[in-house]
Amino acid sequence: MDEGVAAKNQDITETPTLPMTEAAYLPGVAYDEMFAADGGVRSHYDPLHMRMSTLGGEELAGRQRTLEKSFLLQGITFTVYGAGNSTERIIPTDLFPRILPANEWARIESGLTQRLKALNLFLADIYGEQQILMDGVVPRELVLGAPSYRREMQHLFVPHKSYANVCGSDLIRCQDGEFAVLEDNLRVPSGVSYMLANRDAAKRTFPGTYRAAGVRPVERYPDLLLATLKSMSPEWRPNPQVVVLTPGVYNSAYYEHAYLARLMGVPLVEGRDLVVHDNMVYMRTTTGIRRVDVIYRRVDDDFIDPLTFRRDSSLGAAGLFNAYRAGNVVICNAPGTGVADDKAVYAFVPEIIKYYLGEDAILPNIETFLCREPAQLNHVLANLDKLVVKAVGASGGYGMLVGPHATQKEREDFAVAIKADPENYIAQPTIQLSTAPCLVDGRIEPRHVDLRPFILSGEKTIVTPGALTRVALKRGSLVVNSSQGGGSKDTWVLAEDGPAQPHGQPNGSSRP
Repeated sequence: MDEGVAAKNQDITETPTLPMTEAAYLPGVAYDEMFAADGGVRSHYDPLHMRMSTLGGEELAGRQRTLEKSFLLQGITFTVYGAGNSTERIIPTDLFPRILPANEWARIESGLTQRLKALNLFLADIYGEQQILMDGVVPRELVLGAPSYRREMQHLFVPHKSYANVCGSDLIRCQDGEFAVLEDNLRVPSGVSYMLANRDAAKRTFPGTYRAAGVRPVERYPDLLLATLKSMSPEWRPNPQVVVLTPGVYNSAYYEHAYLARLMGVPLVEGRDLVVHDNMVYMRTTTGIRRVDVIYRRVDDDFIDPLTFRRDSSLGAAGLFNAYRAGNVVICNAPGTGVADDKAVYAFVPEIIKYYLGEDAILPNIETFLCREPAQLNHVLANLDKLVVKAVGASGGYGMLVGPHATQKEREDFAVAIKADPENYIAQPTIQLSTAPCLVDGRIEPRHVDLRPFILSGEKTIVTPGALTRVALKRGSLVVNSSQGGGSKDTWVLAEDGPAQPHGQPNGSSRP
């Protein structure tokens, strides 16, 4: 889904060089994950910083090459559509992990658990009695008119009211050090395989530092995912058959589909491998057909079933939705969950949390302007040079205008598009993403990062104690999507806090 955008840094000052690269680390006005504003190293980063200081530039470059070769040999790739002759490539991966202290993670965990609980209740309501719409908390036309709203889901039973079984919310750290939610991904969230692969790479790159740091493990994610999926199966099925449904080898996240299926020990299937008979779903195997109970689908709603949704789809299975409606198979995530991560509905999530849980949101939203509202539309059009404008249904960094970095012609063209279809756009202030040290062309330099933790929801809700940190690796780039030149790095969540102050204040040490 879309990523946060940082303001272009006009306030960069040179600081002492890092001896292992002989390169100046140039922090700006954004919050830096490793270094405080006075140049001190944040205490939870101190062991990694000391290890970095002992490694020369050639050794760091060699470790980076080894890491990339390992990814290539393992087939850890993603597909870039429209990229000429090159279809698959490894995701750019930085060898320096991002580190989060336990106290910060505790707040993130509580906030994401609260958020997903409220969004699942919201989905159960809008596909049920629609009380929140009748009470006017969220505009009825905003929900029922959303492209991702599926009237076919109305009054269907979903076990545990868990419509979104896998969620990947995107968080950013603001200049004050506090985390905020940029957007929620409840449809077919991706990236967890890179979180697992990055952890394996980081353990190989900094083994001693990793062991000494007390990092919480993420390796149990496949087992927890399988347990979550099985918990969605009818209780009368003692050993439910789970499958992963993929669009196929040409999908950008196919590696992840195959990777997760292998780690869970379940079949990876395409739509052509499934057959529906008497509202039961079966998969074809070399020994005959076998009953399927739970489908972890990595196929968008429109393509699940050509009899119910897009008739030209060959990615799903005819009759699948009828079997789902009859309660004979479970689809995870449930069709229609996308309405809860619609970029316009996002603006109302704090009110949704308050409505269903009676609580204030632990993790705040970013201020959002809805172009569907005339007054807000006028504000957006008058401030295109200061705002980030996003198409409600777009993802992957597409359909977006970064006002401060756009040309006058680009802003004028986007204004025309907004005026023609204001309901399709929202706008947000230009946001400072935090920065973290990355190895780029032999130099250690700050790059903007966001954070995508993964939350599982079935019989119970679990926040994986780690995340995918996405990185805008190109100098001056503000886009963290891999399809737009971004990369990733491992995220270490510490089991215990050291002497760190709130937001990881420095412990007195400074840059070498």
